[in-house]
Amino acid sequence: MSLPEGQDVLGRFPKGIAPLRFSSFPPFPGFFAMVGPGIVWMALAQGSSELIWWPYLIAKYGLAFLFLLIPACLLQFPVNYTIGCYTALTGETIFQGFIRLNRWLALILWILMTASFLWFGAFASAGGTALAAMTHFPSGWGEQGQTLFWTYLSMAVFFSAILFSRVVYPVIEKIMWGVAIFTLIGLVVACFHPDVSSFIPRFLKSIVIPERLTRPWDSADATKLLTGITFAGLGGFWTLFYSYWLREKGVGMGARVGRVTSPLTGKEEIIPDAGFTFEENKDNLKAVSQWKKFLVFDSSIGIFGNIFTTLLTCLLAFAVLHPKGLLPQGYEIAVVQAKFFEVSWGHIGRILFLFVAAAFLSDTWLATLDGVSHIQADFFHSFFPSARAKSFRWWYYLFVGLLTVITMVTTPLAQPGSLILLSAVIGFIGTVIFTFALIAMNTKLLPSLVPRSACPGKMANGLLALSAVSYLILAVAYLVALR
Repeated sequence: MSLPEGQDVLGRFPKGIAPLRFSSFPPFPGFFAMVGPGIVWMALAQGSSELIWWPYLIAKYGLAFLFLLIPACLLQFPVNYTIGCYTALTGETIFQGFIRLNRWLALILWILMTASFLWFGAFASAGGTALAAMTHFPSGWGEQGQTLFWTYLSMAVFFSAILFSRVVYPVIEKIMWGVAIFTLIGLVVACFHPDVSSFIPRFLKSIVIPERLTRPWDSADATKLLTGITFAGLGGFWTLFYSYWLREKGVGMGARVGRVTSPLTGKEEIIPDAGFTFEENKDNLKAVSQWKKFLVFDSSIGIFGNIFTTLLTCLLAFAVLHPKGLLPQGYEIAVVQAKFFEVSWGHIGRILFLFVAAAFLSDTWLATLDGVSHIQADFFHSFFPSARAKSFRWWYYLFVGLLTVITMVTTPLAQPGSLILLSAVIGFIGTVIFTFALIAMNTKLLPSLVPRSACPGKMANGLLALSAVSYLILAVAYLVALR
């Protein structure tokens, strides 16, 4: 059946979601014109597993768990690809897909997601530890007081960036590009120091063949190990942000959707209540094939870039922290790891690392604030028809403000590591649920929305099933470890 472009597809979908509209599939403009969401993914991932949990595990237990790192990162590849495919093929967000699949499922995931992100101010707090150690300002304040001062200041700066940027996403992408590149260069240079490079042969061997524990296992570290595995990359509900970055970038049918602009400096763009579908013809399927190749390319940047930089921080932790028994934790998460750069560049290197760590961890708060606000606005706009009386942008900035206030309140309640762990556990429960939901979306939902030939194939679904089963096994193992 051929319908004019923009006309509603016949048929109805679950309450709260409008029918899809027909449109031609946007042509692919080229890899380098579209690269970006994978960089944001990588930079955001660096703020959790790379600078916190894997260095902690390596510093405490040596190379015993390193063999888990690469498989843990690769588990996220089919999840990323599936999330990206849904948005690229329909122009809808992944939460709109969950609502189409099952409204009650979407509601449960939204509740878990909301609970897990009440404490994401802890990432800004972790960045504040670096700035406090670097400046010792305000003078006369204690370590916690200085940390919280810099935490709130960084929140104010990044909140202003979101509020005053004409279009939000390009600003976030540029910040993430800068942080990722600067930190990668610094880590590579630090690893070339003789005190570190001499460990490389042994380190590379342990990626495949695990070494024995260098000390007895502490059951209190079960949550940290779980977090290290599931956050080896961008785990938990953070993974869902990829859908929103792709749409804001204009990937696939996302090009038919508006972007979030500032209410102060940008003209409001239309964000439709539902997505798009297309006819099964030669031109459309050719464009779909090109966009799917891009998704593999972009996801690879995030996944493999994250693997490389996490391995670098693990090497540094083994060479510098492990022999001295130094563990990054509490209000010294970033401070202890300043030893990485101090080995190569002395006091200047220490200051450099603290600056990088502050940006690394604080930009996690920025990207998370944007991502959570996107999901909250999207959920309300899609789940409750009455919410559409207000624009998507109105809901987005409402949650930007609310979440900033909430994180300011929750941040002083505990040390950053404790808050991040609590968020991780809740997020892991959600991961198990939504990974299996993604299988149902690939096999049941998407073929009812777009031509079946454009949907992810058997290999993609098989790898996604492997990830889902693996996360389920990890969840069971974690529960056993807590007994």
